[in-house]
Amino acid sequence: MIYILEDDDNIRKLVSYALKKEGYDVLGFPEPGVFWEAMRNRIPELVMLDIMLPVEDGLSILKKIRNTSAYENIPVIMLTAKSSEFDKASGLDLGADDYISKPFGIMELTSRVRAVLRRVNRGNSVGVSRETYKIGCLEVDNGKHSVTVNGESVDLSFKEYSLLLCLLEADQNVVSREELLNHVWGEYYGESRTLDVHISKLRVKLGEAGDYIRTVKGVGYQLTGAV
Repeated sequence: MIYILEDDDNIRKLVSYALKKEGYDVLGFPEPGVFWEAMRNRIPELVMLDIMLPVEDGLSILKKIRNTSAYENIPVIMLTAKSSEFDKASGLDLGADDYISKPFGIMELTSRVRAVLRRVNRGNSVGVSRETYKIGCLEVDNGKHSVTVNGESVDLSFKEYSLLLCLLEADQNVVSREELLNHVWGEYYGESRTLDVHISKLRVKLGEAGDYIRTVKGVGYQLTGAV
């Protein structure tokens, strides 16, 4: 199920029609009140969210989604007429998975929806061989999707876990910013600070093990047990 929160009736109906033709179940909402009511009744696979909305703006809604444990891992694509770098970076820094500026082509929109859902499904796939990692006080069991530091469980969002796993898989080698962005978001967003924001949150959540993530200036990040 895909939820579309868009106050423009024509755009909402157009996006709904296009996604239904692709075989997706879709529900559209003209304002935040009915959207939140639907969220309480059923959690969708993806949310398409406009920024300019009545009563409550899209960035505020995105922030609430990312700060609510039941919703935080729902992928979100921002739909907006705003196209400035600030607006784009704001949405991505708050945890948006993609950003599409109006006007947009239907083929582009459906392609991005498929790409986001493909990344999420790949990250949540079952039946893969179990891989465990241990560096210092940090342990990750990819089969169980679990992270512990000094034996204590650490609760990470989907993106934070994906970043950590990408760094672990590099076997203590440096991973470029572009590679990390492509791995987690599926597209390189230039000078957006979204990667730095997510790395910062990851470091805080990992506590003592957060020091294992080293910034390599001008290149990217490295996860190493040597601190």
